[in-house]
Amino acid sequence: MIDQATINRIMDAAQIYDVVSDFVTLRKRGVNYVGLCPFHDDKTPSFSVSPAKNLCKCFACGKGGTPVHFIMEHEQLSYPDALRYLAKKYGIEIKERELSDEEKTAQNERESLFVVNQFANDYFRHTLRQTEEGRNVGMAYFRSRGFRDDIIEKFQLGYCTESHDAFAKEALAKGYKREYLVKTGLCYETDDHRLRDRFWGRVIFPVHTLSGKVVAFGGRVLAAATKGVKVKYVNSPESEIYHKSNELYGIYQAKQAIVKQDRCYMVEGYTDVISMHQSGIENVVASSGTALTTQQIKMIHRFTNNMTVLYDGDAAGIKASLRGIDMLLEEGMNVKVCLLPDGDDPDSFARKHNSTEMRAFLDRHETDFIRFKTNLLMEDAAGDPIKRAELISNIVQSISVIPEAIVRDVYIKECAQLLHVEDRLLVSEVAKRREKQAEQRAEQRERERRRQAAQAETTATSQPSAPGELPPPPVPMDEPAEATPADYTSFIPQEGKEEQAFYQYELQIIQMIVRYGERVMCNVTDEEGNEHPLTVTEYVVEDLRQDDLAFHNPLHRQILTEAAEHLTQPGFVAERYFIAHPDPAVSQLSAELISDRYQLSKYHSKGQKIVTDEERLYELVPLLVTNFKYAIVSEELKHLMRALQDPAIAHDEAQCNAIMQRYSDLRTVQSLMAKRLGDRVVLHL
Repeated sequence: MIDQATINRIMDAAQIYDVVSDFVTLRKRGVNYVGLCPFHDDKTPSFSVSPAKNLCKCFACGKGGTPVHFIMEHEQLSYPDALRYLAKKYGIEIKERELSDEEKTAQNERESLFVVNQFANDYFRHTLRQTEEGRNVGMAYFRSRGFRDDIIEKFQLGYCTESHDAFAKEALAKGYKREYLVKTGLCYETDDHRLRDRFWGRVIFPVHTLSGKVVAFGGRVLAAATKGVKVKYVNSPESEIYHKSNELYGIYQAKQAIVKQDRCYMVEGYTDVISMHQSGIENVVASSGTALTTQQIKMIHRFTNNMTVLYDGDAAGIKASLRGIDMLLEEGMNVKVCLLPDGDDPDSFARKHNSTEMRAFLDRHETDFIRFKTNLLMEDAAGDPIKRAELISNIVQSISVIPEAIVRDVYIKECAQLLHVEDRLLVSEVAKRREKQAEQRAEQRERERRRQAAQAETTATSQPSAPGELPPPPVPMDEPAEATPADYTSFIPQEGKEEQAFYQYELQIIQMIVRYGERVMCNVTDEEGNEHPLTVTEYVVEDLRQDDLAFHNPLHRQILTEAAEHLTQPGFVAERYFIAHPDPAVSQLSAELISDRYQLSKYHSKGQKIVTDEERLYELVPLLVTNFKYAIVSEELKHLMRALQDPAIAHDEAQCNAIMQRYSDLRTVQSLMAKRLGDRVVLHL
């Protein structure tokens, strides 16, 4: 883990103009710079870069943030990898925290496996270009497939010689450990303990992670002696760093194009991806002959909601993959299918056409998956009532997993016309399937709840109340630093309440903490008559503590807790601390909150200067906290009223009386808060 001091040095060194201008042409506009947004198809410059704030922002798609956030989004890197990218750019040495012995062992082994894979990748590439056998055999094969030199270099293709142990001998001679050569799957041991190359006599296709690390290899057999074998490809076995279900071939080379085009094409094999890239279609990945997995779908979903699956017209292969496409629908993806002409696969078709022709064909022939599946299965069901019933059941299952109700309704109407059945029949069947799916999810949640409850009982931590029960009182907070404990439980869900007044006040209070947390907003007098400065963070912590309240959003709780913990540290500046926070969720939210988009207000009277938020913290912060409390109490009163309407509670005298007492107490609190607000103007959000 990168230590905070190093993160701070990186954040100080990384200038947003320098970072963004590596990828975007910028021109000056006032004190800022503007350019075409790299994250969507921008026609007019909507991407703004502010050197003064060291932030960027697209006012069309909303993406942006600090230099780290820009690199994370543009290069699709994790937060630590983005920091390492910037550290390398600015020549900053990365210092990471001391790891435990177990962490060191695990990390060292993983890093060793990656190092060995990188050596192998360099070896295979060198063999392809610099050896006679590589040029005569490996390069000749790639030339026969029509691959250009720039494409061979782009995908880092290589070759392993006919010798059964040439690579193993070279690796051992260079000092690489035998155990890592075996663990990566590059080599295997024979019964007599000799080391042999797994990929001998094959051209090599390296598999990269999102960040570009070589995680595995695929090797295609070439020698005439092995022609006719059933398995032409040999792939790396699963290892500590490689899990086939988590990887997609070509994702490293395609990620930026997928974001730019807002669509991903899915093909089957290595050469399909490479040929399409060469034809100008770069937003393409391959499942490498395996069925799609949830992990792969989620990886694609990070970049786009739109997927087009390319088929070569083999009906058997298409039907075998239908289940995988149902998984795409379940994840909320918009799925289309495109059938290539008979006798063509994506590789051969791409080699015959240029980029313009390819895109025109895909746009003209891609079909919505549900319609495609219906038409495909109807061919088998023609004239057979049993098969027709199975077809309807199959289509209903696909429609039922789609999360969007409007999309389901559209498909139901269209399929009803295609299948010549009544809408209500499909509606009824879809409803039954969704009800069953909901029951299964509820059972799964209940099992998870019981597991967490058992764990909580062991660790003495609280758990959320069950529906209909009186929510537990908030956790008491004796010290300011514990203002927002991690295990705080609220009856208000974290998501889905963003439009409620209390959530908006909560967000604006956190904005005050991030922007001005260490600033003194007023002086207070203690019991001995001595005056002490009171910071924004201290005020918020103490005011919430008095009413046993905490923020409902865990991220907000974390920010307030850390602000209170670091407040006494010399030189602590909340904005600087949170913008460089090691948790990317915290740093991203902080970047959003310090931008003008979330500016609370600036007002002035005629003939007077503009008064900023910072100049009236003593007024804004108490007003925000009071309004937040008032909104929370109002929300809980509604919750209690709904609980009292539950027949199970109404017939439980003890629980009913407890809720009524709680309701009465909160009404009193609400009345006192209303008096405290008095004639103040409630902030309009």
